[in-house]
Amino acid sequence: MEFLVDKTDLHRTRFSEAPTPELRSGQALLSVSAFGLTSNNITYAMFGEAMSYWSFFPAKDGWGRVPVWGFADVAASNVAELALGARVYGYLPPSSELVVAPVRVDAHGFIDATPHRAALPAAYNGYTLSTGDPIYDEDTEDAQMLLRPLFFTSYLIDDFLADSERFGAEMVVLSSASSKTSSALAFLLSRREGVDVVGLTSARSAEFTRGLGVYDVVVGYDELDALPQGRAVYVDMAGDAELRNSVHDHYREDLAHSAVVGATHHDSLGAVPDALPGPRPTFFFAPDRVAKRTVDWGREGFEAKLAKAWQPYVAWTESWLSVIHGQGPQAIEQAYLDLLDGRIDPATAHVLRP
Repeated sequence: MEFLVDKTDLHRTRFSEAPTPELRSGQALLSVSAFGLTSNNITYAMFGEAMSYWSFFPAKDGWGRVPVWGFADVAASNVAELALGARVYGYLPPSSELVVAPVRVDAHGFIDATPHRAALPAAYNGYTLSTGDPIYDEDTEDAQMLLRPLFFTSYLIDDFLADSERFGAEMVVLSSASSKTSSALAFLLSRREGVDVVGLTSARSAEFTRGLGVYDVVVGYDELDALPQGRAVYVDMAGDAELRNSVHDHYREDLAHSAVVGATHHDSLGAVPDALPGPRPTFFFAPDRVAKRTVDWGREGFEAKLAKAWQPYVAWTESWLSVIHGQGPQAIEQAYLDLLDGRIDPATAHVLRP
């Protein structure tokens, strides 16, 4: 079973079925157990061409497989080092199976060396064995599928801002403040000294966002005049051109840095005007940060730091996150369309089984 999306019309979807492929030497078959679906996956679809997200799991005739994060079990293996039944976490298609070509197999996991993935960002080609994963806990698999990739991005942004001394700013302004990526970043920033965290959100999400307890100030999209003054960094999770322009216009020379991360407001994207006040928006590309810190800290050091930050974050989410479980084509399609059209309560998230 495969869930496919029309790359030119993201509301057009279909399912296809194909027989299980025969494995060649050096290949293994992963049976997809479950995966999370959040607004992060909609960002993958929106930037599918620009950032090569469609290229990881290519489909034919203009269709695409939206990448997801989840768990899979090794159902067949022609790789001596990779045992049957091993459980792995990683980047998956919204499908029932995936053929991989594992290399560099060790106690931590492996890299998929399938030829078409060789030129793609290495951070998405790694698969982690649960038995060698410092973050893995069977009781928190749902949180790992739903929040780990979002938290991972937020952790990297927080690290980047700290490493850059926040460009001399005393506040960080986050759009789409109720989203799970923004709230994870706000959680991390709230644990640092000397920074105020400002959240921008819709009127309907304002109460929820304030209740999270990680924002110093929450401002509605319709009340941007209430934004606090001072030197600021803007982290744009929404991708809303009008909102971006308004934030830049509010801070002007006091805007120290403008980072583009997501596109939760994908229907409001727009080109950056030449006369935009303040710094030019810069796309934050997580794999580049991973590469830097892997060199700086080593793989084990990087994973240890991430695991240390992850534990308190997961404990915090247990107080507000509700998981919706679903299985099969209808549940997958409905969850995807609800996310695409913004019909998901920020306090909920989907875990789906093929």
